[in-house]
Amino acid sequence: MNKKSLGIILAVTLILSLMITACGPKKAEEKTKVRIGEVTRSIFYAPQYVAISKGFFAEQGLDVELTTTPGGDKTMTALLSGGIDVALVGSETSIYVQQQGSGDPVINFSQLTQTDGTFLVTRKPLQGKFDWSQLKGSVFLGQRVGGMPQMAGEFTLKKFGINPKQDLKLIQNIDFANIPSAFVSGTGDYVQLFEPQATMLEKEGKGYVIASFGVESGKLPYTAFMAKQSYINKSKDTIQKFANAIQKAQNWVASASVDDISKAISSYFPDTQSEIIQGVVKRYKDQGSFATDGLIDEQEWNNLQDVMQAAGELKQRADYKTLVNNQFAEQAKKSVK
Repeated sequence: MNKKSLGIILAVTLILSLMITACGPKKAEEKTKVRIGEVTRSIFYAPQYVAISKGFFAEQGLDVELTTTPGGDKTMTALLSGGIDVALVGSETSIYVQQQGSGDPVINFSQLTQTDGTFLVTRKPLQGKFDWSQLKGSVFLGQRVGGMPQMAGEFTLKKFGINPKQDLKLIQNIDFANIPSAFVSGTGDYVQLFEPQATMLEKEGKGYVIASFGVESGKLPYTAFMAKQSYINKSKDTIQKFANAIQKAQNWVASASVDDISKAISSYFPDTQSEIIQGVVKRYKDQGSFATDGLIDEQEWNNLQDVMQAAGELKQRADYKTLVNNQFAEQAKKSVK
């Protein structure tokens, strides 16, 4: 075989190999990494864990890294400093950032929970029908000043004609993590608690849930996914995929049984008994705490600011269209089944 023939064969071989490579299976596309910072680890955020455990983020080509950044201030600091891309935190924090004059506003783009998540717990079993006026003259163990739980709590008390500063002894100087143990040890006649602590106290016979602050304070964007405007501007496709994954999780949670939801999120709560998880999921599902879509409507936004204003934590009302962007949630609701 002469050199010319050999050259032709090599050329044909090279062309064929390139054609086979081009027609063969493509290399899996690399996933886009998104760093989420959640304000706390809570069963209240069940749809987020469902989106991860059921692979809905992965289906959208996203590789999410979830970290817990305890407290709204720490979560917002991580977001503003670039330590995380997306924050799951109360919408009031975006208003606080605006009040401080940020040049890069924090935008709410997908709602996860639509009510307060705390409950009124009493030390003794309720005798007869509960009336909020029974709290007058009592010692009330509340939540942190300026936080959404405390604001929703005070809003509810005022709704029923109770002045939190005058009609009861209000205790607010106990760290969030220590509130349940403080109540168990004898502090307060009533306490405002998140789950699963409320259900756990009931199971232990050390407390009894008698009312829901979520039901009484109404619908509001209690917890939402948010990102800096600059991040959204350069990552619109990523934000849309993120909203799609959350919408699929919300659809799934809305139709799934309490047992199936509990199983889907159980790995995120390894130290919590399965019956406790089930009880908490049922309580939140029954009262409509899990948002069924990511849309934040203007009425919810105004209710949020009413709650903040009543607590004296709002310098001036924040424009709905400035801090809320529903375009991604709207598209997700239309396209995700």
